[in-house]
Amino acid sequence: MLKAPDNRRSQAFAGIGLMIIGVFSLCINDAFAKTLTAGYAPVQILFMRNLIALPIAVAVAWAMGGRDALRTYKPTAHLVRGAIWVGAATLFFTGLSYLGLAEATVLIFAAPVFITALSALVLKEPVGWRRWAAVLIGFAGVLIVVRPGSSTFQAASLFPVATAFLYAALMISARWVDPRESVWTLMLYLTGAGALLSALAMPFVWTPVRMEDLWLFAGIALFGTVGITMMTQAFRFAPAAVVAPFDYTALIWATLMGWIFWNEIPDFLTYAGAAVIIASGVYIVWRESRAEPGPDVSSGAPNC
Repeated sequence: MLKAPDNRRSQAFAGIGLMIIGVFSLCINDAFAKTLTAGYAPVQILFMRNLIALPIAVAVAWAMGGRDALRTYKPTAHLVRGAIWVGAATLFFTGLSYLGLAEATVLIFAAPVFITALSALVLKEPVGWRRWAAVLIGFAGVLIVVRPGSSTFQAASLFPVATAFLYAALMISARWVDPRESVWTLMLYLTGAGALLSALAMPFVWTPVRMEDLWLFAGIALFGTVGITMMTQAFRFAPAAVVAPFDYTALIWATLMGWIFWNEIPDFLTYAGAAVIIASGVYIVWRESRAEPGPDVSSGAPNC
């Protein structure tokens, strides 16, 4: 009888560890993408990332789900989700070319806020006044970071905000996927659809890839895939209310990387807005864990 709590505690620690590793990996992914935006169009970066990551995604799906993980029952749903993801990732990479890494990361944290709002407005799911209050507080945090109308306002801040909205739409669209398909199938077809759809833009934006940049493209594919895989596994080990708050450790890693590589130091209002957004997101996840199952609002950072 005494072993069960120890086992649950061990699984919780494992889930937290996997989440932190996954978030750190995605921050490396974003740092590499920010470096590449100096020489390549954002959609080309996404295309190269998906092209390299596709064999990795096939291998992971096969290892985790076997042959069934390679099968889809609704390919159209995956194409639509792929289009949403291409738009989200392209906007995020565009934002990274203008903004500091930490600032862009903070605004992505608004994704759970958008997910809750969309679940009520689009899926007509019940959302109580407490979660609506958290949504409004989260939007207030976004306004603190963006500061519209002030002398420090940057229009580029709207790119990661739009990314957070599209990522929320991506999570909501998971309802369109056949319930027989596993999370590994979703990961595989999202990568494949992303590669296919971003390839359509290559004749218009292609820049020859320099040999010295190949390791950066490979790094995006590797760390992006590792990141989303670790975060997915984290939610298999422990409840969302336990592991989801550690998604916000991304702000620590993004701040450190931005300072080390680009000498970026976010100002006080950016951190103040981040605190408001994070508090709103954590509360939403906690309330969601106590309510009926709905769209996953647990992860605030897209696998861009």
